[in-house]
Amino acid sequence: MSEWTSSPVFGVAATVGAYALACWVRDRWVKALHPLLASATVLILFLLGAGIPYEDYNAGGSIVSFFLGPATIALGTLIYKHWPLVRRKIVAILSGMTFGTVFGIAVTAMLLWLLGGTRQVLLSMLPKTVTSPVAVEIVSLIGGIPEMGAVFTVLTGLTGSVLGPWLSRLAGIRSDAAIGTAFGTTSHGIGTARLLLDSEIQGSVSGFAMACSAILTPMIFVPIYWWLS
Repeated sequence: MSEWTSSPVFGVAATVGAYALACWVRDRWVKALHPLLASATVLILFLLGAGIPYEDYNAGGSIVSFFLGPATIALGTLIYKHWPLVRRKIVAILSGMTFGTVFGIAVTAMLLWLLGGTRQVLLSMLPKTVTSPVAVEIVSLIGGIPEMGAVFTVLTGLTGSVLGPWLSRLAGIRSDAAIGTAFGTTSHGIGTARLLLDSEIQGSVSGFAMACSAILTPMIFVPIYWWLS
């Protein structure tokens, strides 16, 4: 059994199978089901219930993670396709992205300080709204825990992708540029993937905002790093 579960084929098959099953359930029965959240939950429960070590699963799971890079880069084709719209709204997109990034960092720091969070939790959570590879590098640089930073970043993306559409409707936001900027700034790749299910235009704006946030966020943390040092 252990020889089979430690094979990379197991991790790939379990990941793809769980996601495909979640998509099938959503299309057939539960329209509101979030495939990524559902498949992640099923995988975690399955691994815990079967007593399969994470290291065994990750032998194949890391292969799936590798393709996140090419998939993210592929968003550039959508940005290029809808560049005339992005260019017309670029001032609003960059303004919203800048405010959202700074506000997200400031509010996170304030809430953790008020709640008595430890220094390491604070440093691990600060860059949670930027895409995972950038967030993990920033957390490592400023003295946080990279693994914890990755968890907070993924949870932020999942929360935004699940609650974002509902909150947008509740607030009466209909603009493609506004919705795309909000998702790309706060929910990075996971939020962008959610938008692409409904609107290619919103997804392209979100991808552009996500890329710009990945450039701006490390610049913001340069003075923070100097201050912490």
